Amino acid sequence: MPNEIRQFLHDHGISEVEAIIPDMAGIARGKIMPAAKFAEDEGMRLPESIFLQTVTGDYPDDTSGAMSPTEMDIVLKADAKTVRRVPWAAEPTAQVIHDCFYADGQRVGMAPRGVLRRIMELYAERGWDPIVAPELEFYLVEPNLDADYPLKPPVGRSGRAESGRQSYSIAAVNEFDPLFDDMYQFCEDQDIEIDTLIHEDGAAQMEINLLHGNALELADQAFLFKRTAREAALRHKMYATFMAKPHAKEPGSAMHIHQSVVDVKTRKSVFSKPDGTPSDLFFSHIAGLQRYLPQAMALLAPNVNSYRRISRFQLAPINVHWGYDNRTAGLRVPTSDAESRRVENRIAGADANPYIAIATSLACGYLGMVEGLRPTEPVTGSAHDLPFTLPRSLDEATRTLRASEPLVRTLGEAFIAAYTIVKESEYEVFLQVISSWEREHLLLNV
Repeated sequence: MPNEIRQFLHDHGISEVEAIIPDMAGIARGKIMPAAKFAEDEGMRLPESIFLQTVTGDYPDDTSGAMSPTEMDIVLKADAKTVRRVPWAAEPTAQVIHDCFYADGQRVGMAPRGVLRRIMELYAERGWDPIVAPELEFYLVEPNLDADYPLKPPVGRSGRAESGRQSYSIAAVNEFDPLFDDMYQFCEDQDIEIDTLIHEDGAAQMEINLLHGNALELADQAFLFKRTAREAALRHKMYATFMAKPHAKEPGSAMHIHQSVVDVKTRKSVFSKPDGTPSDLFFSHIAGLQRYLPQAMALLAPNVNSYRRISRFQLAPINVHWGYDNRTAGLRVPTSDAESRRVENRIAGADANPYIAIATSLACGYLGMVEGLRPTEPVTGSAHDLPFTLPRSLDEATRTLRASEPLVRTLGEAFIAAYTIVKESEYEVFLQVISSWEREHLLLNV
């Protein structure tokens, strides 16, 4: 175990350690153990099938092509940069995010954190360093103990629930001040650097913006924040949900990814020329996003619910057009100076695994840069008036992803094989569910 972790456990009087990895859905999996035992272990082990567990807790019937027939163990190695206190734990507890390897030292290709490392290495080979800043939207809702009932906004300090949309309202955020006080403190304790907190368009819908930085570190922060928000909400008898579309008649929740690229040596943006104008690499990055994001949609919209968000005039993009400061487009170029020039990918849902979504978005831009692609002309009007160019279902998106040779090659065959097997299994389980809409409109009418 790295000495930095050993010292952290000693300095903070840690008695228990959560050794965690993000699975395909972005759920924290792993082991909880006494700090003394954790310090003794050189490498904990889990079955490699952990990455083939579906969001329902099941496993696909056929995992051939994704893992060994023996279901071998993988070795977890702690990343010393990720050790943090667990601020809501009753006992002094630390959490450490791990990377995954096989016994021969080879990285586990289907591990989401490893996929992001793979993409960052491709950038590094070109002398580039990707910088990202995720924005996460989420809803606060009343506890929901019966899945057959729709979700409701929670009651705030006024004793009333929101009855309408309160975009950017300070008072609406203040309704939940005690919760957000805990959330901010939990984030500070874990070195999660929140830039801003705002009220979004939906009833009790919030958005947090993370400060820009290293892609892996920001993915770690987004992963930890989702867990943190849920824990803070539970303290106040609420749920924080990152479902893409939790309410039928409210806007969905997104994970917007601001991304740019700097030169490793000079730390200057490769998106800008010396005179401050946009570079060819900038336009190629946009073009890569335009070409490959539709093929990668299953990675950014990973659940059947995700596609309910991708709807015309519902504040979510329906295509991959781009524009300057145009929030109707899937790709927005915010107003900025030359060094801050960036692209905002507005397509990913809040339900996406942060490691996978960031890796995918960067991979698409990378392919555009190395292939020298050129984008379409920027949209100046509403992109919502233009046709759909994104898949409309998880089934369509999964089949499209499997067929994309450039994405399979870039993200890794092992990862794409495992991911699509999991998504196909989840979709088949979903098809077995008969909805209330079907009973309402088909039972006596067809």
